[in-house]
Amino acid sequence: MRGREDEWTGLMRSAMAGDDAAYHRLLKAVTPVLRAAARRGLARAGQPPDQAEDIVQEILLAVHLKRHTWDSEAPFAPWLFAIGRNKLIDALRRRGRRVFVNIDDFAETLPGEAPQETASAGEVAAQLGTLPQRQRDVLQSIAVEAASIKDTATKLSMSEGAVRVALHRGLAALTAKLRDH
Repeated sequence: MRGREDEWTGLMRSAMAGDDAAYHRLLKAVTPVLRAAARRGLARAGQPPDQAEDIVQEILLAVHLKRHTWDSEAPFAPWLFAIGRNKLIDALRRRGRRVFVNIDDFAETLPGEAPQETASAGEVAAQLGTLPQRQRDVLQSIAVEAASIKDTATKLSMSEGAVRVALHRGLAALTAKLRDH
């Protein structure tokens, strides 16, 4: 690895001095490494590798356009890989956080739609009445009146943490009671 990086640095120094053949050899040497890195980056992000060639071309173009910013006293590889990382990130941002999975591979193992279990408003109200007063007040404020945790805490003279605990316990108890009916 170190020998390759030294070779790249030497080729880039020669290229910066006007040696077109050295520049061509450098680009030819870094391209497979960039392609593999782009594919790995896409795979880690859950993206198909079909975009790797576009990313490699963007990296090579950036290297060409920004080569004057490279410090000839510094190694070439870190500069190159910083550009590569940034171009990969740009490509992932443009694409968004979509993950592509071929649904046909899972068609036979996907369950059908589960029937929706719903409780009537009367059942919920009846079970809500069986909860301890504090939990009932918190659930009423947050779930029914759509108040925030902070507003509920102020209204009920409780800490926000106590409201969260009461909300969690109240929802768990209400869910258990509705499930039993």
